[in-house]
Amino acid sequence: MTANDYDAWLEGRRRKVTGPQGNLALIETRWGADDPEAALQDQPSTVTATVLSRVDLLSGLKQTGVRLWDANSPAGQHFVETVRYAYDPAWVLEARWSDAPSDERRVPFEHGRDEGRTRDLPVPGDLHLTLAGQDYTLHAFDDDGTLLLVFGDPTNGKETYGSGRFLFVERAPGTDRVVLDFNQAFVPPCGFSAHFNCPVPPPQNRLAVPVEAGEKLPVFRDGFTI
Repeated sequence: MTANDYDAWLEGRRRKVTGPQGNLALIETRWGADDPEAALQDQPSTVTATVLSRVDLLSGLKQTGVRLWDANSPAGQHFVETVRYAYDPAWVLEARWSDAPSDERRVPFEHGRDEGRTRDLPVPGDLHLTLAGQDYTLHAFDDDGTLLLVFGDPTNGKETYGSGRFLFVERAPGTDRVVLDFNQAFVPPCGFSAHFNCPVPPPQNRLAVPVEAGEKLPVFRDGFTI
C-alpha cells in the first residue's frame, strides 16, 4: 500500500463513519417493523430509514426490521475524530489460506448485545498466521462477499476499542496468499452507535501480541459517550 492508497483508505473510513447513513448516524433499530415510511412519521427531515433482516435467536425464524439514521445525530454532533496509530509497514503481514472442509461451514460468534448467545456465521476458510513465533488459525467470516476478521489483542480496553477490532481481508484470487494489513484495522460500528450489535472475537482470533496499528478509539467532545 502506498501513502496515497492509505490516504484514500482513511477518507473512505471518514465517509463510512460520518455519512448520512454512517456509523454515527444510526439512532434506532426497530425489530418486527417492515414499513420504513411508517417509521419516518414524526421524524425530522434529517432522518432516513432502511430495512434489514436477521434470524431471530429464540424462534429461529427470519425477522425484519427498520433502521433509522439521523444525519444530525447526537453522536455525529459530538464526534471529533477516530485516533489511530501511525502507519507501520511492519504490520502488513502475509497469511496462508485454506478452504473449509465444507462449502457451508458456519462458526458460532458471540455478539455484544445477545446476552451470551451466539450466531453462526459463514466461515469459508482458515487464515494461518505466524506472529511473534506463535501460530494462529484465524476465522474470518463472509460479510456479504468480503472476508471480515474480528480480532482481539492486548491493546483492547487500554489503547483500542474494548471488545476488539475489525479487519477486511485481502485474498489474492487463485492463490493461498492472504494479506492482513493491520494498518487498516478499524473500530467496529458499535463503537460509534449503541444501536449496532457487533460480533466479538472468538477465542481463536485473540492474538497474544499487542497490535499497535490501525484505529484506536473514537473521540467525542463535551464528555459525550455512546
